Amino acid sequence: MTSTFEGQMTADQLRDTFTGFFAAKDHTVVQSASLIPHDPTVLFNVAGMVPFKDYFVGNEQPPFKRATASQKCARAGGKHNDLDDVGRTKRHLVFFEMLGNFSFGDYFKEAAIPYAWDLMTESVEQGGLGFDGDKLWITVHESDDEAEHIWHEQVGVPMERIQRLGDKDNYWQMGDTGPCGPCSEIHIDRGPAFGPDGGPLLDPTGDRFMELWNLVFMQFNQSADGTRTALPKPSIDTGAGLERILALKQGVDSVWETDLMQPLIDEAQSITGHKYIVGDYDDRASFAMRVLAEHARSSTMLVNDGVFPSNEARGYVLRRIIRRAVRFAYLLGTDKLVMPRLVEVAGNVMGQAYPDVTKNMGFITDVIGKEEERFRHTLKNGLAILDGELNDDTDKLSGSTAFLLHDTYGFPLELTQEIASERSIDVDLDGFNADMTAQRQRAKAAQKGGADAGAIEGFRDVLDQFGVTEFVGYTDDFADCRVLAILDGPADADGNATVDIFVDRTPFYAESGGQIGDTGTITTDSGTATVLDTTFALPNLRRHNARVTDGTVSVGQTGTASIDVLRRDAIRRNHTATHLLHYALRHVLGEHVKQAGSMVGPDRLRFDFSHYDAVTPAQIKQIEDIANHETLGNMPTRIFETTKDEAEALGAIAFFGDKYGDIVRVLEAGSTIELCGGTHVRATGDIGTIKVVSESSIGSNLRRIEAVSGDASVALLQRDESLISEVAQMVGTQADDLLGGVQRKLDEVKGLQDEIKALRSQLAAGRASELADIAVEGVVVTQVDGLSPGDLRELAIAVRQTPGIQVVVLVGETDTGGVSLVGAVAPGNPKPASLLIKDAARAVGGGGGGKGDIATAGGKDPSGIAEALRIAAEAVPQVL
Repeated sequence: MTSTFEGQMTADQLRDTFTGFFAAKDHTVVQSASLIPHDPTVLFNVAGMVPFKDYFVGNEQPPFKRATASQKCARAGGKHNDLDDVGRTKRHLVFFEMLGNFSFGDYFKEAAIPYAWDLMTESVEQGGLGFDGDKLWITVHESDDEAEHIWHEQVGVPMERIQRLGDKDNYWQMGDTGPCGPCSEIHIDRGPAFGPDGGPLLDPTGDRFMELWNLVFMQFNQSADGTRTALPKPSIDTGAGLERILALKQGVDSVWETDLMQPLIDEAQSITGHKYIVGDYDDRASFAMRVLAEHARSSTMLVNDGVFPSNEARGYVLRRIIRRAVRFAYLLGTDKLVMPRLVEVAGNVMGQAYPDVTKNMGFITDVIGKEEERFRHTLKNGLAILDGELNDDTDKLSGSTAFLLHDTYGFPLELTQEIASERSIDVDLDGFNADMTAQRQRAKAAQKGGADAGAIEGFRDVLDQFGVTEFVGYTDDFADCRVLAILDGPADADGNATVDIFVDRTPFYAESGGQIGDTGTITTDSGTATVLDTTFALPNLRRHNARVTDGTVSVGQTGTASIDVLRRDAIRRNHTATHLLHYALRHVLGEHVKQAGSMVGPDRLRFDFSHYDAVTPAQIKQIEDIANHETLGNMPTRIFETTKDEAEALGAIAFFGDKYGDIVRVLEAGSTIELCGGTHVRATGDIGTIKVVSESSIGSNLRRIEAVSGDASVALLQRDESLISEVAQMVGTQADDLLGGVQRKLDEVKGLQDEIKALRSQLAAGRASELADIAVEGVVVTQVDGLSPGDLRELAIAVRQTPGIQVVVLVGETDTGGVSLVGAVAPGNPKPASLLIKDAARAVGGGGGGKGDIATAGGKDPSGIAEALRIAAEAVPQVL
């Protein structure tokens, strides 16, 4: 960090001050969650409350009543999208950190408001931020009398500095669905130099009355249809932008001059050779360098959390971020790679707060650098397309072309407009905006989930009435239970009705962490329900989707819940095998390999991981060898619970898709140690043989490996052995000499093919002589049926070699029912043979050609052969 910020509060100190203030008030300090949310309704964690959403809506019991955090956030996609504003304003960022304190049904407005005021106004020495209370203004929702009363009567803010605003400014919601409520914001008056007086109400830009902190009073949950229902317990969610507060504490006008961004701006100047002008938002070079700085930091943090450039969802957003940065580097005339150097600086800036960024820096730089290299190649192609569209006959570039360049080649509209304006050509903005609107509507429709939304209320009623399900499946295959509730379930694959059964205790594992749910039976005195699948209706509330196959099963009955043990054993083997393969992959390919998804079933396993090259056969063999060495070691597995911090200290790796609390479940299996809530074998030898079935690409920088273990691997080996035996019999040899036998057969086939070729050549020579005899003045135009296109071509060449022949056109129905045309002129003739058959091919519904002295074409309509011959004959004079 440069000496520019000596004596001022740094970003690291600001994080500690904020969380320390609330820790002293009995708040649990929670480490930032990943930028990749567990909530499927948002692409990224867009606010500090997203990781706590299930606590707010009552789906999950929070492990603490109060919390505080500095949460990593990203807003670049969906409803929350600041990407296009980056660089244009003093405060907009894609990646930012949100400081917050949270109450889950503990305290509400009466405590949240005084807490916020005290932190803002108490001196730094007393643990506060030291802002002048006389410069702070407050906004509340237009309907919130209570908040206004607390601010004025309890805190002492004068009424003239409290203003009421509507839903747009003082009502917060995470998205189209989820928790929401009125909010109250704290603003700071930066003085007359930044605009006129009048408070936030009269300052739409927020330059003078800058928003610092938003206190959200969570009271409702919004459904997909827009209706709002009261939350089980009113709660508090606050969010203060770390970067905004930091700018004020460091005495600078914008986030770009803080210790988080200035080092990146300095590096951008060094790379591009341009000078950054502080505060100049019209200067093109300064704007571009702000984009470079921000996008280097945001892409660094996204890749570190497991996002990789792709054409889908959050991977597509990351790709846009990287490409936007590269485009602006291009606009500054920088041809060399810019992102690797900027990413390294970003890692230095963020490394103290997030040490894993430093640890992963090599991989992060590699991923982003390769994406920049690919895009620089794509950029050239896009420029070629644009250059082709911008000709002297055009006075306006179509909106569809501008959108194609934007959507497919990553060209911002501004770049297209700039290049077009150099040729005095306008861009059809209406057409571009129409295509953009259509794309956003498609994206919005694709993001809407909640197919099960109609059942959520029923699930929540079960949870409220009975609490979570007791799970005994780690140790027991069956359990006595009581049927608590039976709800209508979804139709099965055959369209038959099912029910969702909830019991008080169960051995059934609910699908999570890639492991599929258990099947089995729930039996009572009056009947049996066959469990088709087990999932989580809500966190820790297990839902047994079943069909009653005998008698009746009723609410209140006691019975026995029994899993399909053989199926579970197969799943156990595959699940532990997945961990061993993960270990082997990281050992062979590198520690940058991170899980990106998995599916563990009884018959096979699938493991998706981050890697930017195809895995070679030699590497597959090495991976199999390492994994099977672990199984042959037959080491006992160890599964235990500990704190998340202790697990990380032991080196445990977290698996994608699992949501971890403060107490985590750890698996030690052979050489691997990972967090996992699934079911596993007692010793690695129980897995049997692990065999990789396939390895493939499933997207940019994402690979998929599929494998089998246990009985399935034995079945695979038996199948392969049977196939080898059958093939050996077919080629007339023994299995242990199969390669030699196949080679001998191939040699025989090659010899026969050579004989056929020689015979065809003799036949062609004979037929060529016959056809040459019918030549008229050195020209042969005739029909020859029954040959393949290749044989017809060879025949035409043979005819042309006859002395005196100048032109040959052969047309005929092929041996497969199509039509083939061949035209040939004598070597040395400057006219192309394509002139003979180009128009003739249309008569048989086809086309083709060539530039040399022989041309071929094909068609589908044999009824047009006579017409094709006529047209070809008329074309002969063109080549003579």
